[in-house]
Amino acid sequence: MLIVTGSTGQLGGRVARRLAAAGTAQRLLVRDPSRALELNKAEVVQAEYADSAAAFDALAGGDVLFMVSGSEAPDRVAQHRAFIDAAADAGIGHIVYTSFYGAAADATFTLARDHYATEQHIRGSGMNWTFLRDNLYLDILPLLAGEDGVIRGPAGQGRVGAVALDDIADAAAAVLTNPRAHQAQTYDLTGPTAITLAEVARTISEATGRHITYHAETISEAYASRAGYDAPDWQLDAWVSTYTAIAAGDLAGISGDVEQLTGHTPISLAELLTRRSGEQPGA
Repeated sequence: MLIVTGSTGQLGGRVARRLAAAGTAQRLLVRDPSRALELNKAEVVQAEYADSAAAFDALAGGDVLFMVSGSEAPDRVAQHRAFIDAAADAGIGHIVYTSFYGAAADATFTLARDHYATEQHIRGSGMNWTFLRDNLYLDILPLLAGEDGVIRGPAGQGRVGAVALDDIADAAAAVLTNPRAHQAQTYDLTGPTAITLAEVARTISEATGRHITYHAETISEAYASRAGYDAPDWQLDAWVSTYTAIAAGDLAGISGDVEQLTGHTPISLAELLTRRSGEQPGA
């Protein structure tokens, strides 16, 4: 029995749909059943990561668990640990976790530290594991531009190997349909090339006709420009460190793991924008 979390979200939903299309039976663990997908060979159960008792009941009888990382929160690691412990207690044999590229205890991007702590807890859980270390989502890059058409952040001339959600979902589905072949493996999921935010702005402009530019903020400017959101300090640190990680070169590496797992090359930002517009290449 394969259990999939996050199926009401962008990544988990893509994975669940791919598994259903392949005829794979699955159990969808969701917080809100009213938002659950209706898929062939899929049953729906309700639980939250922090509710150990409900998670245990939802996971009981499962063999392989696809765990999408929880929503950003100051206690996210604690939620993850509670859920992982419930999975181990429920008899899950293999956990496939969506981690982050370059996850480390001292990662520049603060949320990558959460992923490293989660990986370490999974390693000590007694379950088999596979880690999918996703780079930044290619899909969110167009959303970085403000209403004025400016992408602002202290990324300097650093590069990011951002990867499309569809490519991550293809890779995850490949692992989940043959999990035994991927035990104790860590995969770095990246796009085909590492690009600067200035190149991102230029690509969006060319694809959409909207004039987009990139302004390389200083770190102090970055905090000041985001102060109006009235976000907690940990959230501000996460937002700003997304860019400083790019500046530091932490997200610039390119891997062949997407192609290894899926059999196709990952798509570029230009290709993603072309797909969104419904145009054919060269149209």
